[in-house]
Amino acid sequence: MDIELARTFLEVLTSGNFVNASRRLHVTQSAVSLRIKRLEEELGREVFLRTKTGAELTPAGQQFERFARSLLKVWEEARYHVAVPEGFQDMLIIGSQYSLWPKLTMRWLRLLERQFPHVSLRAEMGMPDRLLRMMLDGVLDIGIMYTPQLRPGLEVEVLMEDTLVLASTNPNYDANLDSDYVFIDWGPEFVQAHQMQYPEFRSTHVSLALGTLAARYVVEHQRAGYFPARFIEDLIANGTLHIVSGAPAFPFPVYTVWNPEKDTKIIAPALKLLRRVAEKVDDDQVDLLEDAGIEEKEAFRLGTFLVESE
Repeated sequence: MDIELARTFLEVLTSGNFVNASRRLHVTQSAVSLRIKRLEEELGREVFLRTKTGAELTPAGQQFERFARSLLKVWEEARYHVAVPEGFQDMLIIGSQYSLWPKLTMRWLRLLERQFPHVSLRAEMGMPDRLLRMMLDGVLDIGIMYTPQLRPGLEVEVLMEDTLVLASTNPNYDANLDSDYVFIDWGPEFVQAHQMQYPEFRSTHVSLALGTLAARYVVEHQRAGYFPARFIEDLIANGTLHIVSGAPAFPFPVYTVWNPEKDTKIIAPALKLLRRVAEKVDDDQVDLLEDAGIEEKEAFRLGTFLVESE
């Protein structure tokens, strides 16, 4: 059986319908339908009932689910072990969002290199959707990201608390969000919290979707915007940016994601080392917030939540 048929079956099951599955798999809806049709032809049974609201498993589909997961697990483990380079005993592939690389992931990678000389290390960077896709495909072992989607078979853990703070190139900027303010989209929970704290806010002339590149824009054009405190720590320290006094601060927790069933002994000690690094980085941010006059209880009063997959 083509492994992509089993992968597509599980994606439709997780997504709830063919449309969402096609988006996550980055293929057309007709391609998803064709794969499911081929799967049903090979099994000799229908695995999904198409409804107006989505797709539901048939009894045969319910039976096939556990076999599909087993097929993917065996395939991923085989591909993983074959890929270990010569001269190494194991391999670890980590992934991180761009904004978490300088202060967290790079430190972790350096410690991994020192403590596990027998392990081949590879680091990837990307947005949460890409990192989760790599993990589900068996390409990624451990991911570090904001707002991961809950996916079957993956373990999610809060690694540390980050905080989105309003920063400006103008040391006298106030918190009224004037024409110099740039709205930076840090995800649905930030958008919701932002609306709660700024109910009169409508829109800005410039909005940016990729937050990690927004700092350069804000600095070059003398603007203001919300950023993770640790991401702009150096810009605060050298006086390029200034945290705006009196502005609301929003929680922005960092998560680590991994597959607990993956057959490699390096994941557990690597996670332990990551937690140690995160604890140190978390302490550094507390000092930064205290220097800016932001209390922890103020920054974290809105709570946090994970974005569930559709």
